[in-house]
Amino acid sequence: MAEAEVRRRPGGRSARVRAAVLDAALELLAAHGLEGLKVADVAARAGVHETSIYRRWGTRENLLIDALLEATGALTVPDTGSLRDDLVAYATDLAAFLATPTGHALEHTLAAAGDDPAMREARDRYWAARAGGSMQIVVRAVERGELPDTVDPRLAIEMLVSPVHFRVLLTREPIEPGMPARLVDALLGGIAVSRPPSDPAR
Repeated sequence: MAEAEVRRRPGGRSARVRAAVLDAALELLAAHGLEGLKVADVAARAGVHETSIYRRWGTRENLLIDALLEATGALTVPDTGSLRDDLVAYATDLAAFLATPTGHALEHTLAAAGDDPAMREARDRYWAARAGGSMQIVVRAVERGELPDTVDPRLAIEMLVSPVHFRVLLTREPIEPGMPARLVDALLGGIAVSRPPSDPAR
């Protein structure tokens, strides 16, 4: 298939090529994990030249980050004006995504990724991008006065999503519909009354 004919999508040729490459990368990740994420294989599946991928992304790791962010793009950061509603919506969306074949495969791919410098940097950049958005839920709640300004936004989000990831990766238990709300209520019962570490009342 000619590169100009690659997987027609709305938008210009550049947008179509990007979409085809990311689709191919996600398909290979879901089917074979990182072992299957070879630039030559992605190019062949997408119907583009390998040099086109290197020109746009530079490295396999940059392609990995873009593919992962594309896959998780549906995980929007809600802004309902209510901390509890925002957290429940975010956790619910995360649980739903991880229950899909793509979400499940990508979760295991990230967990199995090695610790060579390039892969570690790619993983750190991906999680930093994800955290940068989700932490805004807590930041906005502090600004509205729903939480004390001593709350650590990243820690709060990690406390919320960690049990969800734990079930997907380790216990392999289903995430029942009511679990996100129960996690949020348990979380808020702790951080809403948090005090500075130096507070003698602790």
